[in-house]
Amino acid sequence: MIISSPFELDETDSLQDESSLESLAAADGVEVRDLTVPPDFHGQRLDRMLAFLVTEFSRSYLQQLLEDGAVTRDTQVCLKSATKVKAGERWRIELRATPQSQAFKPEQMPLNVIYEDADLRIIDKPAGLVVHPAPGNWSGTLMNGLLGLDERLMDLPRAGIVHRLDKDTSGLMVVARTRQAMDALVKKIADRDVKRQYVAMTDKAWVGPKQKSIDLPIGRDPSNRLRMATVDLARTPGKSALTHFHVMDQNEHGCLVRCILDTGRTHQIRVHMASMKLPLLGDTLYGGGEHPLMPRQALHADRLAFDHPLTGEPLAFRSPLPVDIQSLLQAWSLSYNEKT
Repeated sequence: MIISSPFELDETDSLQDESSLESLAAADGVEVRDLTVPPDFHGQRLDRMLAFLVTEFSRSYLQQLLEDGAVTRDTQVCLKSATKVKAGERWRIELRATPQSQAFKPEQMPLNVIYEDADLRIIDKPAGLVVHPAPGNWSGTLMNGLLGLDERLMDLPRAGIVHRLDKDTSGLMVVARTRQAMDALVKKIADRDVKRQYVAMTDKAWVGPKQKSIDLPIGRDPSNRLRMATVDLARTPGKSALTHFHVMDQNEHGCLVRCILDTGRTHQIRVHMASMKLPLLGDTLYGGGEHPLMPRQALHADRLAFDHPLTGEPLAFRSPLPVDIQSLLQAWSLSYNEKT
C-alpha cells in the first residue's frame, strides 16, 4: 500500500501496489528494468512514460522512486517527473521498497480500545499519536498499532481507518475490522450519519450569542501549503464546511467551547475557530497562543455516535477529558458539564 501525500489517500493506488510490493520483497527487494521510450511518447513527461511501461505500479509509487534516485538515463540519475523523454532513449529503473511502502508494518503499542466487536473498534487516541504514515512519520502511527492488534487488517485499505484526527488532537475514532463494515462506515460519514463532538479551549474572549454556526468552505491555503483556510470556491478549490459552536464557560482567561461537526474537512475546527478570531490555545499554525499547561492544540474529540454499520444498533461513546485539558480548566477555574 502507498500513501500518495500526507493529506490525500488514494485507495486505488494502495491496492494496486500492495501485491506487487510483496513480489519485490520475495525477490530480495530490488528488480532492475531497462526501458526504451516508445515513439508515441517522444516529448512527453518521464513519469507518464514510466506509468505506461511499468503498469503494475501506481504513478505515485513511481514518483517516489524518482525522488529516491532510482531512475537513470545513461547512468545519470533523474529526479524530475516532468523531464521530457525522447523516442528510443534507454532508461533504467530500480523497483524497490520505499519508506512509504515499508510503512504498512505491524507494531506493538498500547492502544486504548474502549469498544470492539467483530466489525469495528472504538479507539481513544492520545495527543501526539499520528493516525496515518506520512513524511516524517513512516512508523509509530495508529495504523501501525492497529496492524499490531490484528495483521488481517492488512487486507483493508488504511488498515480500516475511515476518518482521522490530527496528531495533536486527542479523543474518539472509529475504525473498521472488515471490508463490509469499512464500506458502510465510509458511506455513513459521507452521508453525515456519524455524529462527532469536540471540546476546545481558547485564550480569546467569546463575543456575541452563545451559539454560532460557521458555514465557510475550506481549501488549501494558497500562501502556505501546510495550512488550510476558508476560501472563495469561485476562485480557489475547496469543499463546503459547516461547524456548530457553543460556549460552555468563560472568564477573563479564555473560554471552553463545544464544537459539533456537520462536515469533516482537514483542520475544520481549527480553521473555523480561527475565522472567528478564537484560535485554539496551543495551535500556533492558526494563530493560537501558547501556555505552559497546553503544549499542543487544545482540542479533544469527546463524543462519537452512530448506528452500527451492520446491525443498526445505536452506539454512543464518550471520552473523559485528558489530563492537560483538565489541568488547564482547573487553572482557569472553568467548568466542563458532561451533559452540555
